Amino acid sequence: MPLPPLSLYVHVPWCVRKCPYCDFNSHGVGHEPDLPERAYLAALLEDLEAELPFVADRELESVFIGGGTPSLMSSRFYHDFFTALRGRLPLSKACEITLEANPGTFEQARFAGYREAGINRLSLGVQSFQPAQLSALGRIHSGDDASTAVLNAREAGFDNLNLDLMHGLPGQDIEAALADLDTALALAPSHLSWYQLTLEPNTEFYSHPPRLPEEEQLWDIQDAGHARLTDAGFQQYEISAYSRVGLQSRHNLNYWRFGDYLGIGAGAHGKLSRVDDSGCWTIQRRWKARQPDAYLRRRCDPRGFVAGQRMLTPEELPLEFTMNALRLIDGVPLSLWSARTGQRDTVIWSRLAEARKKGLVVEDGQRLQASAQGLLFLNELLATIEI
Repeated sequence: MPLPPLSLYVHVPWCVRKCPYCDFNSHGVGHEPDLPERAYLAALLEDLEAELPFVADRELESVFIGGGTPSLMSSRFYHDFFTALRGRLPLSKACEITLEANPGTFEQARFAGYREAGINRLSLGVQSFQPAQLSALGRIHSGDDASTAVLNAREAGFDNLNLDLMHGLPGQDIEAALADLDTALALAPSHLSWYQLTLEPNTEFYSHPPRLPEEEQLWDIQDAGHARLTDAGFQQYEISAYSRVGLQSRHNLNYWRFGDYLGIGAGAHGKLSRVDDSGCWTIQRRWKARQPDAYLRRRCDPRGFVAGQRMLTPEELPLEFTMNALRLIDGVPLSLWSARTGQRDTVIWSRLAEARKKGLVVEDGQRLQASAQGLLFLNELLATIEI
């Protein structure tokens, strides 16, 4: 049985300032960051070397560099990283290489260097174009900065651009939410990640919640925004992702289709499948030391960079698989279950019995797909699958 496609996730944990809604592994360094670029590059490459025995010469289908704010790192950093990466693992001819970038003017000056380093897709963290919302979110760029960043990215050679936008923001009404979408659409990105602000534990917003739109207003924003995006020719392919035809995020699709991925960098997670000598299919999750200083110290630690790892049990696989696959609007072929887990179709179909009774999944013997109702109440759907 062939192994799943393989991706690489690289985490850069630093940002200028921690946003009050952010629960990612990110650490503010101020406006004049003195980042340990060379030490972090050396650590990433040692981390990668330690992962290579688990993947042999498997080809990378995508690379995603997330954070934090990866665009705080210089173009030289990425040039040296990708030169070293290509010497260690083959990249497919169509490998999608994404860098998350801040629209601030400091980062924009580096776009051409990122393109020359081999990065072929930018994901710009816009969140909103409006001053009141940007201020409430603690963002350090303006709406004009974001618009200029798109133009500068195109001049640097990027024709595959994602814009991250939030809705349901403090003080936002439906008109303001649609105005953000209209501004984004006028910039003609190839992809939009459009998602609702949620209050996550261990964030400033969770401790001191802002006043957010009421639930009925949130539904109205969602419906009106979806219609606006559809009318503009964008296809929704995941709960919070829209794209032009054929320009879905290949990296994220690999996650949602339960593909494999290496994770390197502070706090990065990975998932790897293998077939052992007895023909048994196994899936392992691994994660790295989270704090940047602790991660860098692991270079001198015989334990290496791995902070923890575990094998997924057969009982865990139905939930692990469906919590990814059922986020996709069209779901996945039923055959993908066996291809990604080594288990019979009857296993997943039986675990979906309760969801089927409630009408939360499509009654199709060929696909695993959430119904329209199931997409609206995905947590309830997944709860029916839990042990």
